[in-house]
Amino acid sequence: MNCWEFKQCGRELGGTNAFELGVCPASTYIWFDGLHGGRNAGRACWVVPATMCGGVVQGDFYAKIRECGKCGFYWSVKEQEGAAMVPPMLLLRKLDHHS
Repeated sequence: MNCWEFKQCGRELGGTNAFELGVCPASTYIWFDGLHGGRNAGRACWVVPATMCGGVVQGDFYAKIRECGKCGFYWSVKEQEGAAMVPPMLLLRKLDHHS
């Protein structure tokens, strides 16, 4: 399950809220496709800037990690992936490389 499915935000490509609220960058970040079994960055949204949480567009990883650390989706992925979960700092390096 991807973040937009878990949160039911409708901001994925073609989603019900994509036109009104904009397409979420997690749904289009192709360099994380397949990571943790998700589509694009759908299972690594915590490292992607400008995702929306609680109706507010979030900043970069450092600005939003406190809120992401409280998120049920983040903890669900962490539990499902266990030791195979890629550490955020490695993901940030890949994100910076493709920005």
